Amino acid sequence: MSTINWSEAASRTFIDYGRYFVPEREQQIATFVDLIPAHDQPFTILELCCGEGLLARALLERFPTCTVHGFDGSPAMLDHARGQLARYGERFQTQLFGLADRSWRAIEWPVHAVVSSLTIHHLEGGEKQRLFHDIAQLLEPGGVFLIADVIAPASRAGAELAAKAWDA
Repeated sequence: MSTINWSEAASRTFIDYGRYFVPEREQQIATFVDLIPAHDQPFTILELCCGEGLLARALLERFPTCTVHGFDGSPAMLDHARGQLARYGERFQTQLFGLADRSWRAIEWPVHAVVSSLTIHHLEGGEKQRLFHDIAQLLEPGGVFLIADVIAPASRAGAELAAKAWDA
């Protein structure tokens, strides 16, 4: 069973303080944008848990022919993202969803990229496996699934290294 436990209060806190919670998030966003293959035709990107829309904005800026579908489980996050990205019109579309719920995965349009930042750690192992399988089925040939997330280090040395990097 999913361990997702997110509240609208947590959404408001993340909107206000996310820049402190996610070290070097500008570098992370730039890396995502650089890893998405260029496409000469209009294409679609699906962002799982789009939050306040920072990654979506970078994608819309870099790829003027793309449409970003921002999915999130928080109405507050979706409202904020829509406000921040209103100038992109129909190129930014939102949907309220549950990450563990499989019904949203029945998308009938081609997906060039799926991006996820600080989201998948909310799922249990089996839920992650189902998500990865379903995303693989959604992606068009040559499409990518990009993930930036927290994981449990495999060893004490890894945990210590992560702690030092966090402190820095």
